Amino acid sequence: MRNLQTLNVLPILALASLFIKISGLISLQPVLTGPDLAYLSSRVAFRCVAPASSLPVTYELMGEGGVLIATHTAPEGNQTVAFFLKVTATSEGSYHCRATAGGSTGVSNSIKLSVVTPASHTRVTSEPFPPVAYERSRVVLSCDVTKGSHLSYTWFFNRKEVTSSTSSFFSLTGNKLVMGKVIPEHTGYYYCMAWSRVQDIKRFSSSAEVHVTVKVYVSKPSISFSISKEGATYTGNVTCRSTRGSPPVNFSLSLDDREVASLTATESLAAWFPVAMEPGRDMGVARCRVKTEVQELMSEPVTLEVVPVGGDVKAEVEYLFRADSTLAAARLSCRVSRGTFPYVSWLLNNSVLPSETQVDTHVQPVLSHYALADQRRTLLLAKLGREESGYYRCRARDSYDDSGPWVESAAVLVRVTERTLNSMPRATSSTETPPKPVTTTTEVITIAFCCFLLLMLAVGVVIVYKMFDREKAHARTATTNSSSDALHLSAPSSQSGGKQADVSPTDCDVLNRTVDITV
Repeated sequence: MRNLQTLNVLPILALASLFIKISGLISLQPVLTGPDLAYLSSRVAFRCVAPASSLPVTYELMGEGGVLIATHTAPEGNQTVAFFLKVTATSEGSYHCRATAGGSTGVSNSIKLSVVTPASHTRVTSEPFPPVAYERSRVVLSCDVTKGSHLSYTWFFNRKEVTSSTSSFFSLTGNKLVMGKVIPEHTGYYYCMAWSRVQDIKRFSSSAEVHVTVKVYVSKPSISFSISKEGATYTGNVTCRSTRGSPPVNFSLSLDDREVASLTATESLAAWFPVAMEPGRDMGVARCRVKTEVQELMSEPVTLEVVPVGGDVKAEVEYLFRADSTLAAARLSCRVSRGTFPYVSWLLNNSVLPSETQVDTHVQPVLSHYALADQRRTLLLAKLGREESGYYRCRARDSYDDSGPWVESAAVLVRVTERTLNSMPRATSSTETPPKPVTTTTEVITIAFCCFLLLMLAVGVVIVYKMFDREKAHARTATTNSSSDALHLSAPSSQSGGKQADVSPTDCDVLNRTVDITV
């Protein structure tokens, strides 16, 4: 009897055990969660859970290649377990979780962990090195780090962030800042920042500033000279100058194709060389040479000869008019026929005008109504009145010799009255340029209409005259024809009628008069 009961219970136990095993196999589907990025030397957590498991579950965290890293057991199903790891350089790889419960095993999804190494020891390197380049050449700056991964780069120019969208001067490629054709505006201070981000944590490393210098090609030098006098000794000075370029540059002076002096300009683009000079004597042909590490240019030649002031000096006056043809100003010019460095002075009625103590510039107003231009060779009278009327003369001497003789021009008359201010003739002097008449559009249309009207009147008069002449001709022709008929009719009637054999003298006279008038 007992054996029979035991046999009845065994199938039930077997079915229950089978149900439990099947239930465990179906429910073991573990899920692994955790980060995919982590900073080196940080701590991360991987969590694994087998949902809907009613039995105790054993969880195993497996690394790359199936390496067992850690094991945890959850006494109850549906309970999450956490695996805490310190990230090292070897922590990078794929991770998954394996769960076991009641003889059933399940494998979770995989998570690939990347180890982020923060940037350190960031620096800027340049090509070329040192970062000095001439305009229109290529410069590349690189942001290099000793250690670092998963990095992004930010560049700063004169402490302002550089972006491709805000500046057309730069091109950003990886860790490089490329300047294809540099210009002087590229000169300045540059530094970079290498950074990485993991979730909301950002770590960065900045470099030191690097100064980039863009040099300008030097221009062709110009050459000029001057002369001064100290006591009885004359000294010449030759100036070599370039209008553009980047110092330092080397200037040298050659005289008759022989180099006589040289110096390096470190802060400017000009150099001065003292030379022997004597007025009236040819001291030779001088040229300037400018030289840099990439250029060498020569100036045009100039003959070092100082011609003393002499010959004829002539003063000329020219009147200037406004648009309404009223007198506005007068311009006096001084022509010096000979002299390399003339100093010009003006006189009004034998009085020096303006003061000799005034220092001349390109255009210097001496008084409110006077102005000097063209190295004092032109005197502008901006205000014209009786005070400005008189005889003007100019005189010239050598500018380097204050005690030198003057050469004077003949006087020219500038006469201004109230009447001439309002109606001054255009050709007041031989040098005056008459203004061109200004004709408006309305005046042109009026003149054209008047000419057309006169032409139509002339044509009308001719037509009317022809009409009257034609009517008069018709009248004359009719009178002639009637007179001829009368003559022909009177003769036959006297012959045929026989009553009137003779014609009276009075009648004959009348007929003759009629014929004469007609003819």
